[in-house]
Amino acid sequence: MAHTGGSAAGPGRGRRARTVVLRPRPPHSRHLLRRASAAPGGSVAERTVPWLRVAAAYAWRLILVGVVVYGAFTILGRFQLIAVALFLALVITSILRPVTDLLNRGLPRPLSVAIALIGSLLLLFSLLAFIGEAVAGEWAKLASEFRGGIGQIERWLERPPFRLSPRRLSDLQGQIVSYLSSHRSSLLSSAVSGLGRAVELITGAALALFSSVFFIHSGERLWGWASDQFLPRAARPTWDRMGHAAWRTFAGYTRGIIIVAATNAILVGIVLLLLRVPLALPLTLLEFFATFVPLIGSPVALGVATVVALAGRGPLTAAAVLLLIVVIGQLEGHVLHPVVMSWAVRLHPLVVAVSVIAGSIVAGVIGAIVAVPFVSVAWAVLQALRPRPP
Repeated sequence: MAHTGGSAAGPGRGRRARTVVLRPRPPHSRHLLRRASAAPGGSVAERTVPWLRVAAAYAWRLILVGVVVYGAFTILGRFQLIAVALFLALVITSILRPVTDLLNRGLPRPLSVAIALIGSLLLLFSLLAFIGEAVAGEWAKLASEFRGGIGQIERWLERPPFRLSPRRLSDLQGQIVSYLSSHRSSLLSSAVSGLGRAVELITGAALALFSSVFFIHSGERLWGWASDQFLPRAARPTWDRMGHAAWRTFAGYTRGIIIVAATNAILVGIVLLLLRVPLALPLTLLEFFATFVPLIGSPVALGVATVVALAGRGPLTAAAVLLLIVVIGQLEGHVLHPVVMSWAVRLHPLVVAVSVIAGSIVAGVIGAIVAVPFVSVAWAVLQALRPRPP
């Protein structure tokens, strides 16, 4: 019978039974054992909910990006005049840079810049003078038509489906007059603050024109100097790639929106002239500048044209202008923007709408104007930073 106690056996009696002696592990081995058991799966929480670690990693990065963006917008808000002037200078540069490059083929660079800037200013002032002369020539006729239009609107409101009594309309006019009389001081202060705004506007326009001279003349040298002074050598190729992508997108968007605005203005001007709406040329210019606010600018301008048509030409002409709003909105959204903007950055309409609303909340009309190009440039930079497939 075999011995179960594990005693030693003789050499000829078969295999020896091995005796196992248990000793306590040294402290360093216990430490290595804990590290080995924790290395493959991490902590208990990480092994149980792995998505928590990933969400936390993304969360603190998003918080950091949000803090940086908020700080940038806060700084720009403090120096809003300078930021708007530099943005306007970039817009002028994107428009006049191709003209300057074309003139530079046969003329010196400074002379090409001067011809492009002075020629564009003369063209703009001539257009404004022409519109002012047209308004002055139609002012007397417009005043009489507007008074007749107001009476026509009152008679129209007295008929179905509104059925407003003349007494109610006169009470409404009295309320408007009393409001203007009681708020005369606040309106006067608003006019004074508007005068200060006009001074700021002139200052910003002068700064934008001054900056655009240097941007058009030697923008690449300014960019190279900034890269050499503030960036390490290893980061310059990535920075240059980001800058080229941003400028290509910004210039493409600016030229594209100008083409869309000019097309809208031409169509609106032709229709308003055919319908003989008063102040057709000023309303056409309003449509041109309003198109720079995507989605909402053009309908607002055409709404003003509808009110003028209703007062000057009657409900039928106003209905025709209202129909024009729908047609031009569909044409702009489904034909002009996809075709013209295809060589810039195409953003989803939902992204455009959210960007415009967010920009208007942050900085009013200026924010609504700069929101879409800002988002387009940011998206182009992100695309440029992505690693290229082998």
